Amino acid sequence: MSDITIPGGKIRSFVERIENLDSEMQELSEQKKEVFAEAKGEGFDVKILKEIIKLRKEDKNERDERESLLDLYMRAMETVSPEQAKAA
Repeated sequence: MSDITIPGGKIRSFVERIENLDSEMQELSEQKKEVFAEAKGEGFDVKILKEIIKLRKEDKNERDERESLLDLYMRAMETVSPEQAKAA
């Protein structure tokens, strides 16, 4: 094992950079919570805001396809009577 040299300075650099990023992510998370709290304080529905954010991240074509399938399935369910549903 004496032939192996471990670059301690390089390891420390990576670890410290990761720790700094973790700290920044925590700070950003707190800021995000504050923005949601502010929006809620002004009467906005936070669940809906989160849903909008989620939708905006999706690819438009994929979202359109998912919404079409959802609509198709919902309409198909509406055409089935409760007795037919129990039989299935």
